[in-house]
Amino acid sequence: MKTLSLKLLFLTLFISTGYLFAQDVTTIEAKNSDISDNLDLEAVASIFGESKDLEDFEKKLNDPSLQISNLDLNNDGEVDYIRVMETAEGNTHTISLQSVIGKDQYQEVATIDVVKDKSNNTQVQVVGNVDMYGPNYCITPHYPVVPVFFTFFWMATYRPWYSPWHWGYHPPYFHPWRPYPYNRYHSNVNVHINVNNRYSHNNIRINNNNININNSNNSYFNNHPDKTFNKRNPGVTNRSELNSNRKTTANKAAKDKGINNKSDLQRAAKDKGYKSTGRPVTKPNTSPSTRPSTKPTTKPSTKPTTKPSSKPSTRPSTQPSHKQPSSRPTSRPTSRPSHTRAATPRSSYRRH
Repeated sequence: MKTLSLKLLFLTLFISTGYLFAQDVTTIEAKNSDISDNLDLEAVASIFGESKDLEDFEKKLNDPSLQISNLDLNNDGEVDYIRVMETAEGNTHTISLQSVIGKDQYQEVATIDVVKDKSNNTQVQVVGNVDMYGPNYCITPHYPVVPVFFTFFWMATYRPWYSPWHWGYHPPYFHPWRPYPYNRYHSNVNVHINVNNRYSHNNIRINNNNININNSNNSYFNNHPDKTFNKRNPGVTNRSELNSNRKTTANKAAKDKGINNKSDLQRAAKDKGYKSTGRPVTKPNTSPSTRPSTKPTTKPSTKPTTKPSSKPSTRPSTQPSHKQPSSRPTSRPTSRPSHTRAATPRSSYRRH
């Protein structure tokens, strides 16, 4: 009876520990997730430089095989379609990226400024939406080769691009997919970031016109003012500071586990964990104890007993006694002398 009570006590403690651990994991994930995690602006800048024109750029943004976006602002279980709208003013083209979240409802998530400077050079900057990424979150991509379609912006015959797609009316190539967890999305989208480009993060916008967001294209945050960046992350300036805080938290967690710096990680990888886990002690003890005990006992006991008993007993009894000595001596002496005697009168006849 006492043993049964102890077993029940240990089982209760085990279940309670697992439940508390599951609650702790859920809490950590909730604190670390953010809406801005679901659209990597470096990936946006990368495919922008690889596009043929703005129509092709919009196709890449929504291509199910690339999955550049992971945004589901209307929480319908499917990634939102992102339409591309362009406005032009002087030497500046502003390209707005808008999530289609309902009928006549759009949420601008980022803008791309294409500016021609006094030296007739084209500069590009991707700016995150203030409510989504915080103020002045700007990424300036530096392409090793200027994309060809950038010259289209400065042609006299150029017409700005307005996406024809809207809620319930999507291009045939677009098949919505379910959004992924942040870690999986982050691993997937990193593949599509061109490492040959250089991405500068700064707080200064190159667009001097500073075109403000159209309020009609801010449907999500108008309906959810509690979801803006400063509400989600109080005391944090923008996503750049949010990433910096995350790294600090990760470093603190690593120190709590005994990893103080990068050299500790490299040393652990070099030692393959042997010093901390004691693997050099276990590996030499297992291989000598098992291999000699199994192999020598089985092979010598079976092979010598079977092979010598079978082969010598069968071959000498059959081949020497019955077949070879009995048949060959009896047939040859009886046939050959008859032919030689018949040949002697022929030879004597010729001598005569």
